[in-house]
Amino acid sequence: MLEVREREGTVMFSVRVQPRANKDEISGEIAGALKVRLRAPAVEDRANGALVEFLAQLLKTPRSAVRILGGERSRTKRIEIRGVTQQQILALLVRDA
Repeated sequence: MLEVREREGTVMFSVRVQPRANKDEISGEIAGALKVRLRAPAVEDRANGALVEFLAQLLKTPRSAVRILGGERSRTKRIEIRGVTQQQILALLVRDA
């Protein structure tokens, strides 16, 4: 089950990134994290930028509202998004299932 924490207008959750995929997509949940496949390679911070852009687009929120709290150099990242709810994050799994 995806672990999403909501506090003071922000949500925090983990994301497991698979770089160099065929397309940008959410491919489910793995070990309590949202699994995201990205076309961007994991070099020169491109995958991190693509992740922020992809989540902002999906949730219809500005890029500035999406922040990587930890794991910049890891496949598993801790994400914080302002202005969205826990239900919106959980709905991403249902939408792409």
